[in-house]
Amino acid sequence: MLTFLLKKLPSVVVVAIASSLIAFILPRMAPGDPAVALAGSDASPEQLAAVREQIGLNGPLHEQYFHWMWNLLHGDLGRSFAMRRPVSTLIMSRLESTVELAALALMLMIIIGFTLGILSATLRHQSARAGLDILNTICLATPPFLTGLLLILLLGIAFPILPVSGEIGLLRDPLKGLQFLILPAFALALPQAAVVARLLTTAINSVRGEDFIDLAKAKGVPPGRLMRRHLLRNSLGPAIVAIGLRAGELLGGAIVIEAIFARNGLGQLAVSSVQNRDYLVLQALILGAVLVAVLIQLLSEITIAALDPRIRLES
Repeated sequence: MLTFLLKKLPSVVVVAIASSLIAFILPRMAPGDPAVALAGSDASPEQLAAVREQIGLNGPLHEQYFHWMWNLLHGDLGRSFAMRRPVSTLIMSRLESTVELAALALMLMIIIGFTLGILSATLRHQSARAGLDILNTICLATPPFLTGLLLILLLGIAFPILPVSGEIGLLRDPLKGLQFLILPAFALALPQAAVVARLLTTAINSVRGEDFIDLAKAKGVPPGRLMRRHLLRNSLGPAIVAIGLRAGELLGGAIVIEAIFARNGLGQLAVSSVQNRDYLVLQALILGAVLVAVLIQLLSEITIAALDPRIRLES
């Protein structure tokens, strides 16, 4: 395990540095000037220059980057241009909402994806398999925002079962908080679960033709044990890789879902920061999202190696 982590460390460092450069450059490629957003469109050039100096945008880009990285390594994310508050404070105030949404969506993605994948690979009735394939294709082709709107129309307006906007923290009231989370989490999870299901079905069907499966059948291994111990365990690799990759997409999809369901999370903070040209907030959000995705992908690789005996961490 230690050898595996040490071999992965250089690539993680390279990705982190590249991500910091992208996070720094990307907000600056958008049209608009933070100084104009703060001082107003009728501000004089002298006033704009004073605002740029005040918020630290008057120096060369490489100096701004190294200054930001130096502060970042010392735990200082800077202060928001528009809100005049520490970036870390703004992020922490919205983090709970996004973490709750992403965590429940991830759980639903795994549960729904594995359930559909196993059923599609094991059902004997052709019509039942065809129905699951159609359902999986619909989920795969429907983007999260459209899924969210359909859920609002169905379960919020036609049959008002669940709330469609706002939020209550799970720590404050778990039951009511879960009611506000169900629709956005399902909207976020269903398209990603379809990908996991399809990959798992394909992997199970592929492993079913291996010689060791025929040997296990010849030895009289019960079907349930054959699925759990042989088929499923040796088919998890592609599904776990998909979970690692799709977990990063959950963070990106949360921006749109939070807007649709009026949740006050990091997605809403990102939207307001884009509108206000708030570079430091955007830099922290982009870098944080990439690093979380890299960490999840690393954990998925470790999980694959632990579950599949054919894989060795040292290789």
